This record gives sequence, C-alpha cells and structure tokens, in this order.
Amino acid sequence: MKKKQNGVALVEFALILPLLLILTFITTEFGRALYQYNTIAKSLRDASRYLSTQDPSIATTDPAKITTAKNLVVFGNPAGGVSPLVLGLEISHVPDPTWQFKGSGPAINTVTIKVTGYKFRPLITGAFGLTFGDANGEIPFGDISATMRGQS
Repeated sequence: MKKKQNGVALVEFALILPLLLILTFITTEFGRALYQYNTIAKSLRDASRYLSTQDPSIATTDPAKITTAKNLVVFGNPAGGVSPLVLGLEISHVPDPTWQFKGSGPAINTVTIKVTGYKFRPLITGAFGLTFGDANGEIPFGDISATMRGQS
C-alpha cells in the first residue's frame, strides 16, 4: 500500500501551484493598487489644504498657485519634480480645481481638486491565460478627489 502513495504529494502540489501563484499575484497587485490610490488621495488632500488657504479668485488671477497645487498632487512638491509620486501620474490627470459655495446661513466655501483618467499599471498583465486590465494591461481608477473648506 505504501508504494502506491509515492509521489502523490508532488502531483497534488503541481496541481495546486498555479492557483497559489495566481492568488499571490492578485494579492500583490491589489496591495500595489491600494497603495497607489492612497498615495494619490493623500497628495490630493495636501493640495486641497494648500488651496483652502488661498482666495478663490486665484482660479482666474493667479495660475501659478494652481500649478503649485497640481505639482503637489503629482510630485508631492510645490516646485514640481522629475518623477511622479505614482508611476504614470501626470499633470494632465489633474484638472483645474473648483470652488463652490454650499449651504445657507452661513454659506461655506469649498475647494475641490481631483485626479481623473489615471490608470493603474500592474507588474504582471496576465498569467496562465488570464488577462488583467484592458487591452494595454491597465486598470482604470475612478475619479479621486478631495474637498476642503476654503476661505469665505
């Protein structure tokens, strides 16, 4: 009976290995995507905090401050930089911020800045016949935004 069991563990391992590898890849890529999402969200909060201290009229009168806010989002630095905080994030993904008055008695001025059109690029675009993401191997994020109370 013992001779019939030789190599069974190796065969079982060979059958389950592809599933374990796929689960490992998926978990790793999900962690990377979550990390990138949180990095973008934090940089948006920093930029909206910066904009909340500015007068809403800068939207038309001082484009340098809008550029500073966009640099905070993409590079994490008001002066800009060479490498973005997140792979593939560009200034073009950050539209101009918007100011709005909300509520009544008293109205509250808010500023919103967001990232649109960013696509996560997984390290592995496919495995064992499975494809991750779109035709380019990218997974689009929805719009990520941050809103803070501004000057009234």
